[in-house]
Amino acid sequence: MEDKILEAIKKAGKPVRPGDIAEAVGMDGAEVSKVIAKLKKQGRVISPKRCYYAPAEE
Repeated sequence: MEDKILEAIKKAGKPVRPGDIAEAVGMDGAEVSKVIAKLKKQGRVISPKRCYYAPAEE
């Protein structure tokens, strides 16, 4: 699930909101937000501005 969400963020090509990601992967927005929080803690995604997320540079 984490990889699926991370992939959707990368595919977007720009910072995206959790709701947009939820729509893209067909999941509940609250669930996507939880996964994003976990990915952010792991350093796999960053938040360039409030409520928007982008992949961390690898």
